[in-house]
Amino acid sequence: MNFVFLLALGIGIVAGLRSLLAPAVIAWASHFDLLNLYGSPLAFMGSRVAVATFSIFAIGELIADKLPKTPKRTAFAPLLARILLGGLSGASLCVAAGKPLLDGALLGGMGGVIGAFAGYEVRKRLVNNLHIKDFFVAICEDLVAIALAYFLVWH
Repeated sequence: MNFVFLLALGIGIVAGLRSLLAPAVIAWASHFDLLNLYGSPLAFMGSRVAVATFSIFAIGELIADKLPKTPKRTAFAPLLARILLGGLSGASLCVAAGKPLLDGALLGGMGGVIGAFAGYEVRKRLVNNLHIKDFFVAICEDLVAIALAYFLVWH
């Protein structure tokens, strides 16, 4: 199996943890020419508009995730967003590596599902078993997602 396919699955997992973080990191990497998306249907990811839009929404998501009224990531709409944004991010990594867009989209979408359900379960169990506030676990989850996204995109 090609290494880039693992990266596509991994960036999908990041989207499952924080849906907008994955495309924001992809957009920044493309904007600074670390990912070559020129001439592809995903070339827009490197635009200033994409960088600004995904970055603003990613920061908003990092804040909104800590609010008590935020819906579960495994509910239909948030899960669908994680699948689609994971697919977009995975497709971008594959296109930049000269691999098929569809393969990356499918792997990124699958990663979105994995990240959403695994992240939800791990967070819930840590809060319940360690008897700590969800806020602190959420901050740790943010840091893990950011570090993983950085690692995946710059490798």
